[in-house]
Amino acid sequence: MVASDFEPDLVPELLVTDVAESLEFWCGLCGFKILYDRPAEGFAYVTRGRAHVMLEQRGVGRNWLTDEFERPFGRGINFQIRVPDLAPILSALADASWSLFMQPETKWYRVSDGEEAGVRQFLVIDPDGYLIRFQSSVGRRAVEE
Repeated sequence: MVASDFEPDLVPELLVTDVAESLEFWCGLCGFKILYDRPAEGFAYVTRGRAHVMLEQRGVGRNWLTDEFERPFGRGINFQIRVPDLAPILSALADASWSLFMQPETKWYRVSDGEEAGVRQFLVIDPDGYLIRFQSSVGRRAVEE
């Protein structure tokens, strides 16, 4: 295998107001690590397990804008990130007095005619208004009819 075998086929690149502030949220509170960055360009590539996100500061480097850019960014999208345990992220967010968009819940989603997948999940908004949904698996079960 080569390095590219481990790279995801889809990596969102989020345009942000302040990459340092975004890194405090993504890395400091949510457990991501900087894989590489280009500070002079206001850019950082962060990962947590197989979740990859690029952060690019608006007005630094090359920004691809298709229309007016105003807060909150990312309206109409949420980024689902699977993690093994929600507790460390929830604890870090609480210690920072960071509000949750949706409190933790257990939710079952139908994945086939006879089966549901369960997740424990919550939603939080990053500094620029991107909606992030962290979830961990609670298993599968037969559909209750």
